[in-house]
Amino acid sequence: YIEHAPKWCSVDLRDGNQALIIPMSLEEKLEMWEKLVEIGFKEIEIGFPAASETEFEFARTLIERNMIPEDVTIQVLTQAREHIIRKTFAALEGCKTPVVVHVYNSTSVAQREQVFKRDREQIKQIAVEGAKLLKQLTDEAGNDNYRFEYSPESFTGTEPEYALEVCNAVLDIWQPTPDRKAIINLPATVEMSSPHVYACQVEYMHKNLKYREGVEISLHPHNDRGTGVADAELGVLAGADRVEGTLFGNGERTGNM
Repeated sequence: YIEHAPKWCSVDLRDGNQALIIPMSLEEKLEMWEKLVEIGFKEIEIGFPAASETEFEFARTLIERNMIPEDVTIQVLTQAREHIIRKTFAALEGCKTPVVVHVYNSTSVAQREQVFKRDREQIKQIAVEGAKLLKQLTDEAGNDNYRFEYSPESFTGTEPEYALEVCNAVLDIWQPTPDRKAIINLPATVEMSSPHVYACQVEYMHKNLKYREGVEISLHPHNDRGTGVADAELGVLAGADRVEGTLFGNGERTGNM
C-alpha cells in the first residue's frame, strides 16, 4: 500500500545536455522557478550549471538575489567528470539554503560496450571518483547544507546486481546516515520493459542497498512506452521514497514522467 505521498522533486527546469530545441532563456527560467515555488514544490532541480552559460547564470542569479525560500531544496545535476563537478560547485558558491548535488554516470551494458568501451570495474571507478570529489569539495566548502544524489544512468539497461554494486560503492564513500541521507536515483532513462519489471528492479535495490536507513530511493521515469506514471506508482509500491518528474513531460527526449 502507498500510505503517504512520496517526496516530489520537479525537474521542469532541466535543459542541460538533453535540451529543448530552443532552450529556456534566463528570464523564462526565472519565471518558471517562481511558478514552481508558488505551486509548492519543496525540491526543485534548477538544472545543469556546467552545461551552458545560461544554466550557470541561472544558479548564480537565484543565489545572489536570494530567491530561494528557506524551506526549498535546490538540486543541481553533474556528470561524474572532474571539470564538470568543479564548475557545478562554483555555481553554488555562497548558497545558504539546502542543496542536492546529483552526480551520474552511465552503467548499462550497451553504453559500457558501445560508447565508453570500458569494463564493469572501470565504469564503477568513474562513479567512485565522482563520489569522492563531491565529498572532498563539500568538505572544502565547509557547507553542511549539501547532500548527495547518485544515479546509475540507464539503470533499466543495467544488470541489477551490477547497478547495486556501483550504488553501494558510492554509498561507501558518502557513508550516509538517517540524519543526513543520500539519494539513490533509479532512472528509467529508457523505458525498456513493462512497469512491473521496473518495480521488481526497484524492489531488488530497496532490499539490498547498504545504509538503507540513510538512503532515499528516488525514481526518474521517462515515458518511451507511455507508462511513466505506472512506473512511478509501482516503483513507490516497491519501496521508493521519492519521485522526480515534470508538470507537462517537458524536456529530455521522449519526456519525463
